[in-house]
Amino acid sequence: MSLKIYVDRLSQPSRAILIFCKLNGIEFEEVNIDLAKGQHRTPEYQEVNIMKQVPAIVHDTFKLFESHAILRYLASAFPETADHWYPKDLQKRANVECVLDWHHSNLRRGSAGYVFNTILAPAFGLPLNPQAAAEGKNLLSASLATIDTYWLQKDGSFLLGNSQPSLADLSLVCEIMQLEFLDEKDREGLLSPHKNVLKWIDDVKSATTPYFDEIHATLFKVSEIFQKQRSAGASS
Repeated sequence: MSLKIYVDRLSQPSRAILIFCKLNGIEFEEVNIDLAKGQHRTPEYQEVNIMKQVPAIVHDTFKLFESHAILRYLASAFPETADHWYPKDLQKRANVECVLDWHHSNLRRGSAGYVFNTILAPAFGLPLNPQAAAEGKNLLSASLATIDTYWLQKDGSFLLGNSQPSLADLSLVCEIMQLEFLDEKDREGLLSPHKNVLKWIDDVKSATTPYFDEIHATLFKVSEIFQKQRSAGASS
């Protein structure tokens, strides 16, 4: 059965799926959907995902969207996937599900709201929204504190006190990497109070090498362009 993955590497959930597949030896065809060019709104792509978002997959004739649903499906559909990503033990799996559900209502909403309304909105033809940015920043800060003091437990390097990463670790760290779009002072101000989070990010990067940096290369390149544009604007 063939697997096509429709992604934009600037999309944090897209990156999580690509890294997961590469780590687990899942063969796939990557189809780039450039969000900034509006390729997600084309009639052709709507046949893949009526919601006009990335990521999405087509596995033979089966279509699926929503990143967490895709990760769960891939972990279950490909038997070569290591158990620690999505444990067969129901209680361990339920804990991973708990973090994933929490993520969408907290970390993702805060991070995406802050970064988009502080930096990215003009690239999509929209104005910056300072009020939405402030609300996103508050939720992002609270979410980072929750990860630091609750989801990261003392008896393991990864979320839930685990000794190996799960789907939740990968999804959440890819989300946090979106903060690369911010200027260094702002990013450090958000992350530096949370020492457990900083160590955990490094642990996830190490556990997913070399694919973590490979898949994030586009983000690093584009964020550097944004940094240079801000520097040029500040000096003019």
